[in-house]
Order: sequence, then structure tokens, then C-alpha cells
Amino acid sequence: MQSVEDGAGLAPADNGAAATSVSEAAATEMDRRADRIRQSLDTEMRDVKEGVLRMGSYVEEQILAALDAIMHRDAELAQKVIASDGRVNEVQRAVSGLVGMTIATQAPVARDLRFLLALDRVTYELERIGDHAGSVAKQARKLAGVTTMVTYDELTPMATLAARQVRDVVMALVDIDEAKAREVATRDDEIDRLYHQVFDDVLEEMRTDPAKVDPGTRILFAAHYLERIGDRVTNIAEDVVFLATGEVEDLNP
Repeated sequence: MQSVEDGAGLAPADNGAAATSVSEAAATEMDRRADRIRQSLDTEMRDVKEGVLRMGSYVEEQILAALDAIMHRDAELAQKVIASDGRVNEVQRAVSGLVGMTIATQAPVARDLRFLLALDRVTYELERIGDHAGSVAKQARKLAGVTTMVTYDELTPMATLAARQVRDVVMALVDIDEAKAREVATRDDEIDRLYHQVFDDVLEEMRTDPAKVDPGTRILFAAHYLERIGDRVTNIAEDVVFLATGEVEDLNP
């Protein structure tokens, strides 16, 4: 009798231990699953960031090559810059597709979701910057063979600064570096100053020599596209500030 009672008394304890073991195993499996999801999300986010960095590098090269083409009025180089816009568009489509797939399959929330959406917006800005660089190259192509030219020395510092702006703002985005983003945005004032300077100088030459009207117009178009690149960079900087602070701010009022 005693042994039966003892056995009966042990059963609940054994069931409790088994239940605890099952619960711990389930919790462990859930932790492992969460770790796998997190690792997968981290991998896909890293791929998105690498794509954005690659786009930034391509666009920076485009700007500098477009500058070289217009300074030397090199139609062949200009055509290469125009054609290279295709690879920027290709990366933009790939990154945008990866962002959509990551959101659909990984269901990121809060900061991760905002970061992915910001990266997607930035690919659009970079694609438009690439278009502007291509537009500068188109002006270079039209200037090939022109003998009567205006002075346009300001284009060199404009394009050099614009290319640097692209590189720096993309790095600020990847690092979510608010201070760097703000510093990049302030440099747009210098691009604007150079734009107004080249505009005034070229316009003055066009007034004094009708032969300079056509080439002067081409240079003014090129300067305009470079100025627009600075504005696009500021848009990206504002995205960085939003990611870092949660506040929407106009960095170039």
C-alpha cells in the first residue's frame, strides 16, 4: 500500500518536470528561430546598404567624368558617361526590389523599417543625381568642336564639391551620422554661390559677344544640373537627420 501511494505521489512531480522540459525546449527553439530571422534580416539589410554604397560610387564617378568631358569638350567621353547611367539604374532597381522583398518576408519594424524605407528613397535620389550627371555630359557632347567659348572655370569646383557631397552623404546615411549629414548639407551654400557666379560671368560674356550665346547657354545648363545635384544631396541629408532624430527638418531653407 505504501509503495502504491509513493508511486502515486511521484507522478505529479514527474509530469511537472516533463512540462517544464517541454516549455524550455519550446523557448529555446523560439530563441533560435528569432536568431535566424534576425541574422537573415541583418544579411539582407547589409546587402541593401552595399547596393546604396555602390550606387553612390557609380554616381560620384559619373559626376567627375562628366566634368572631364565638358572641360575638354570630349564627345566620346561624354557618350560613355551617358551610357554609364544604365548601370546606376540597374543597381537602383535591384536595391529597390531587395528592400521590397525584405519588408515582405522579414516584416521589420520600428527603426529597421524606417531605415529600409529611407534607403529606398535614397536610391531614387541617387538615380536622379546620375541623370543630372548625364545631362552635364550631354552639354559636353553638344560643345564638342565649338571654337568660340565662354569662361567656365567655376564648373570644376562645383562638380568636385558635388561629387564629394554624394560620397559623404551616403556614408552619413549608412552610419546614420546626424552631425555629418548636417555638415554635408551646409556645403550646398558653396555650390549655390559658385552657380550664381558662373551664371553672372557667362551671362556677361553672352551680352558682349553674340557668338558666345550658344556655348554660354550650354554651360549655364551644365551649371544648373550641378546645382540640382547639391539639392538632391541635401534631400538625402534630411533623411539621415530624420532617421537619427525622428524629426522632419528642412536643412536648406
